[in-house]
Amino acid sequence: MVLMGSNDGVLNNGDNAPNFKLKSTDGNFYSLEEVKGEKLTLVVFICNHCPYVIPRLGALNKIAQDFESKGVKVIGINPNESVNYPEDSFDNMKKMVDNGKIKFKYLHDESQDVAKSYGAVCTPDPFLFDENLNLIFHSRITDAKGDEQDKVEEMYDAISNYLDTRKISIVGNPSFGCSIKWKYD
Repeated sequence: MVLMGSNDGVLNNGDNAPNFKLKSTDGNFYSLEEVKGEKLTLVVFICNHCPYVIPRLGALNKIAQDFESKGVKVIGINPNESVNYPEDSFDNMKKMVDNGKIKFKYLHDESQDVAKSYGAVCTPDPFLFDENLNLIFHSRITDAKGDEQDKVEEMYDAISNYLDTRKISIVGNPSFGCSIKWKYD
């Protein structure tokens, strides 16, 4: 496991979200347009096994549940290869949803092209987009690392701030987590 920080070199604030069509744990394929929120869309690159993702699932589920009625959608995307990391397989993704650990749309980026187009490098790596799918905040979910207790729910606060004022006054910090498990040809 390699601890990495997120990369701000591919998508910058104001850039449009790269589109995708990915398979969901419900067996259907969805484009970004089909799953986006009316007001905000949080695209977060996650996986099933990362010790930095697992403790943040509660915070992500809270965002999904508290803000869905306000036009916010959370979309989890698993880009990890599963040959060497079988715990990140599509079947295990379905188990994460079926057992209630993930309560939002969970998509599989088998080709890893979507992660590359967003510039995602770690899990978790969250990207917040406005109603026009323009990037407005690329930052961590909370201030905690691993199993530490969350002190600041940075992404939750940013979403709340934006819904109230149409601006984000919070200074973003790079996300950190395990490196994405890339396929090597």
